[in-house]
Amino acid sequence: MRQPSVKSRRLAAAAAVLVVGAGAAACGPQESKGGSAGAAGTPHKGGTLTVLNSSPQEDFDPARLYTSGGGNIPSLVFRTLTTRNREDGAAGAKVVPDLATDLGTPSKNATVWTYTLKKGLKYEDGSPITSADIKYGIERSFAAELSGGAPYLRDWLIGGADYEGPYKDKKGLDSIETPDERTIVFHLNKPEGEFPFLATQTQTTPVPQKKDKGTKYEQHPLSSGPYKVVKNEGDGERLVLARNTHWSAATDEERKAYPDRIDVRSGLDSAVINQRLSASRGADAAAVTTDTNLGPAELAKVSGDKDLAARVGTGHFGYTNYIAFNPKVKPFDNPKVRQAISYAVDRSSVVNAAGGSSLAEAATTFLPNQKSFGYTPYDHFPAGKNGNAAKAKELLKEAGYAKGLTVTLTHSNAKDFATSPEIATALQEALKKAGITVRLQGLEDNDYSETVHSVKSEPGFFLSGWGADWPSGGPFFAPIFDGRQIVKSGYNFNSAQLDDSSVNKEIDAINKLTDLGAAAQRWGALDKKVGEQALTVPLFHPVYKRLYGESVKNIVISDWTGVLDVSQVAVK
Repeated sequence: MRQPSVKSRRLAAAAAVLVVGAGAAACGPQESKGGSAGAAGTPHKGGTLTVLNSSPQEDFDPARLYTSGGGNIPSLVFRTLTTRNREDGAAGAKVVPDLATDLGTPSKNATVWTYTLKKGLKYEDGSPITSADIKYGIERSFAAELSGGAPYLRDWLIGGADYEGPYKDKKGLDSIETPDERTIVFHLNKPEGEFPFLATQTQTTPVPQKKDKGTKYEQHPLSSGPYKVVKNEGDGERLVLARNTHWSAATDEERKAYPDRIDVRSGLDSAVINQRLSASRGADAAAVTTDTNLGPAELAKVSGDKDLAARVGTGHFGYTNYIAFNPKVKPFDNPKVRQAISYAVDRSSVVNAAGGSSLAEAATTFLPNQKSFGYTPYDHFPAGKNGNAAKAKELLKEAGYAKGLTVTLTHSNAKDFATSPEIATALQEALKKAGITVRLQGLEDNDYSETVHSVKSEPGFFLSGWGADWPSGGPFFAPIFDGRQIVKSGYNFNSAQLDDSSVNKEIDAINKLTDLGAAAQRWGALDKKVGEQALTVPLFHPVYKRLYGESVKNIVISDWTGVLDVSQVAVK
């Protein structure tokens, strides 16, 4: 896993909680989830769905997009070998077939994966989708001109690390074979039981070589999904999608494709988006947002309005906000000091600082509280709701700090309510009760990110957070605790710089498992084991609250994305 792309994912998740603020009521609006949620009545085809977003859908090219299906809107245009299950909650965290007939057939050691395409797959121009198109789509994602996509195939495919894409190397990658038009075979340089998850990444979207226009392909990418692009203005600021008449629901069990047209308007202020969704006037009655949460003041208003409260979707994306320690910096090289801070943390005040229990859930494990990640409950340093100052003082005395301790907590000045001053101040107050004086060091966001993710400048005590590229323990746990992923020159996310051979060995063993359920259990057990070292202090998991228009039907919010799935929405 290459760190810069992981950083992108982390920052994307952080942006999603940007509007979460201090002081939101603990009693939020009633949850609105499930296939029957939203406006009453059976969903029907027809109408226009409007999407009101703050961030434009830039780089609408499958080679350049990151995350499963490139996210909500791209997955309406781009189909992939596998995809996320479009169901509510935990069921939505499962990986299911998309263009492929199944999740793939692994070799005995999970280094070779074979996929067969479904019959009858077509592009928007009626031409057939072939395995060669998927191979070419993957190969062009290696081109420097099309940077930005997920890094895994470069790391996992044999020869991927040195391949420069089909514009410079027309021979292509030998590690991707297409023995016939419906079969594609991947040869990996190490066992990867989670390859079905990787096959959800947008890089497995088919692209016919004769239609490739390099960097201009994003202006009109050839659709393999239920919708095609008819307008793309301002690099994704205004996107209009219409039906792809050659898409067949018989080959696609996941996308409902109810609306005739999708109109995406971006570059809007978050407050404006929520105000328009709340008012639901005109076209906004059939509108949703895929990137804007309700803020605390808006939540308070919604909580007092029964009709508005019924139009709020609640989602959980696998993300953990935590305290990070650098054990190479004194006094955090002493485990008892790290344990004392773990006991002293007041999670109730931290949750309140993050916006209240409607927007943040207290955490004592590093892995998110979801089965797909392998969640295994543990609380090695029980602080209770308000911290255990007595136990913290006891440990400080054992560590040689009977008269107390003064430390510096580094945080961001960004208003993300995750690593920002509100959280740092809450921790400062709690640790004071345990005899720990906390000096706050606030840094501007870019400076903060550069400082805490460099081995050379990493402080001893700072705030951090992590989200996974897919709902599994692997991409969540390994970047933070696998010693081989320590980056000494560049962005480093293994902040504890843990390089434990037993941990590394177990990560390798889990990666060989093709039984994803068995792998999840092992990730949970490993999380519990590493948690004993108090290298991090889990604080909370964010909760997403999204408002939608009064005419919107069929709300589905899975634990994979935590946000409303536009492929399921109806407006008729």
